[in-house]
Amino acid sequence: MIEFRNVSKSFWTGKTRKVILDQATFRVELGRSLGILAPNGTGKTTIINMMAGLEKPDEGRIVRTSKISFPLGVVSGINKAQTAQENCRYIARLYGLDPDHVEAFCRYLCGIKEYFDMPVATFSQGMRSRFMFALMLSLEFDIYLIDEGMPSTMDAEFNRKAGEILHERLMTSTVVIVSHSSRILERYCTSAAVLLDGRLHMFDTLAEAKAMYNYDS
Repeated sequence: MIEFRNVSKSFWTGKTRKVILDQATFRVELGRSLGILAPNGTGKTTIINMMAGLEKPDEGRIVRTSKISFPLGVVSGINKAQTAQENCRYIARLYGLDPDHVEAFCRYLCGIKEYFDMPVATFSQGMRSRFMFALMLSLEFDIYLIDEGMPSTMDAEFNRKAGEILHERLMTSTVVIVSHSSRILERYCTSAAVLLDGRLHMFDTLAEAKAMYNYDS
């Protein structure tokens, strides 16, 4: 479960104060995936980061009682000076997992061959993206946080393998997706919300949320 209790968050832009949330109270229950519709520039990433614990609210409290992922595709603790193998084993120990299993999983999914035993700093952007995504998928969570869309790389075979694993994982987990588009929400979410002017409006169905979002957008 993730629960926001009277949470407020804002930023000073240099000219005005941009309000992301104003006294928001809501809960994400296990087994009930949530999609949040919000126009670009309204604070989607900030909300996801607060759910993950990467950002703190200005006021209020955020309660987490489940294993919650970092925003999908982002893994904390990566050391670019170390090899992919060393990073895998470190992250595995950090999360109390079997280092051999995590390493084998990432080696299989990444498909970067000898580069797996080289420092992450030497990777191309594509190889780094594949490694980070594979490492995230090796960690199982109760709630997965997705900012804007499913991550992907330029490698079609990796996308196919990772997509199958991710789809299977999300079928048995709870998902929170923030997006300006409802298409991805339709596939995974059972409830929805709309973020407008710092207010989060909760709905039982995506259809209700879309009606409000399309009217106000």
